[in-house]
Amino acid sequence: MRVFLIAGEPSGDRLGGALMTGLRSLVPDVQFEGVGGAQMQAQGLESRFPMDELSVMGIAEVLPKYTHLKRRIAETAQAVIKAQPDVLITIDSPDFCLRVAKQVKAAAPIRTVHYVAPTVWAWRPGRAQKMARMIDQVLALFPFEPPYMEAAGMQCDFVGHPVVAEPQATAEEVAAFRSAFDLGNQRFALVLPGSRQGEVSRLTPVFGRALSRLAQSHPDLRIVVPAAAPVADLVRERVADWPVGTVVVDPRAFDAETAQAHKRAAFHAADVALAASGTVSLELAAAQTPMVVAYKFNWLSWQIISRMALIDTVTLVNLVSDTRVVPECLGPDCQPDQISTALDKVLDNPGAQMQAMELTMERLGRGGDAPGLRAARAVLARL
Repeated sequence: MRVFLIAGEPSGDRLGGALMTGLRSLVPDVQFEGVGGAQMQAQGLESRFPMDELSVMGIAEVLPKYTHLKRRIAETAQAVIKAQPDVLITIDSPDFCLRVAKQVKAAAPIRTVHYVAPTVWAWRPGRAQKMARMIDQVLALFPFEPPYMEAAGMQCDFVGHPVVAEPQATAEEVAAFRSAFDLGNQRFALVLPGSRQGEVSRLTPVFGRALSRLAQSHPDLRIVVPAAAPVADLVRERVADWPVGTVVVDPRAFDAETAQAHKRAAFHAADVALAASGTVSLELAAAQTPMVVAYKFNWLSWQIISRMALIDTVTLVNLVSDTRVVPECLGPDCQPDQISTALDKVLDNPGAQMQAMELTMERLGRGGDAPGLRAARAVLARL
């Protein structure tokens, strides 16, 4: 069996690596080729070019590289057509992957599978119909996604979310984390202002003022900020003037294994979290840490999103559990007073979110087979 895979960013590389592990366990002589990062290469893939060439976000970043990316799309599509694999599996990164799949479908009857469904349940539902022109099967991370994909004419299988397979902190890791950052047995709030410069710049001033208000009712509460490596310097700069004692966890100060252990421990040991909107809410749910989600958009983005959104909550825990227990402070509501009030309420009643977080993990596949194995079975079952 020959499988051609394409991933364009680290999250896709992790999904691809787990899928390849699953495929090899079911079909030992499977052969892989394509584009991927370290996780996929560890499973035997020789990437045709460095995956980080595709890890480009934003119009300002894409435009200078447009000609090169267009050439890579054509090169990759021709490589798939020449290889004639049993299946082409594209993983997230739709701007690149779906363009490759479109060219492949136009030239050869090669089966195409896309891993990670587009969020048509949130906005721009027409994307599913466009995707159906070049994709035969979708592997979905959320249990409510298959009906949307099937209605557009694609086969779709819910295979579980990778968060359920992530390891959780041990008691030893928590103790080591507290010792490393001189936290003792103190209570602390976890603050997660995003992993991109724009997010950090917009959110840290608001978060700082909110935490200052929170400190008045919880003076013993420390603040811990696990920074993403690309924005760690910016985070340090922006939290330096926060009026509360803040510990910045910079992953660059440790080896990769220790950095991951500290992050797991911080998520597990926190009493409450204030997080930017995104998949981080699922990581917090996996660690059973109650949260408040806040996000400040620029004016134009908020006008567009608020008019086009098809859902009344952006928090995945709320969506998957079909509850609205995680408070949100979004757009014009991303204000210090509203955020601090929400954090106060969560600290006073942290158990209110526990059942929803447990239900979320259960619905995403915790307790069952690993998502990578489920994805492999789904691909093979429909070949």
